[in-house]
Amino acid sequence: MPGPILHSGAVVLCAHGGQAMPTAPSPRVTASGMPVATIAAPYSVAGCAFAPPAGNGPCVTAQWLVGAVRVTSLGQPLAILSGVSVCVPTGTPLMPVSAQTRAIAT
Repeated sequence: MPGPILHSGAVVLCAHGGQAMPTAPSPRVTASGMPVATIAAPYSVAGCAFAPPAGNGPCVTAQWLVGAVRVTSLGQPLAILSGVSVCVPTGTPLMPVSAQTRAIAT
């Protein structure tokens, strides 16, 4: 499934509103002048509102499971807007809110 490529400036939230950022964006490829994110590196999550008494939260890290199939950076598939991810320890997905729209990966 094609989708816009996520880069280090994309707004990505956990399901509880925490801000997620890639821990190691790939500097080899840029989109809108910023390094792209690959599915190999985890995202760190800050500000998750899912408090421990309410469940097993808050979200601390997240990992993309499915990304671009045909577009890679340093051999790793790129993270895309329509990709699949999971937060740890809650198991909820990341929600990309905004990303660059010029480059679409499949």
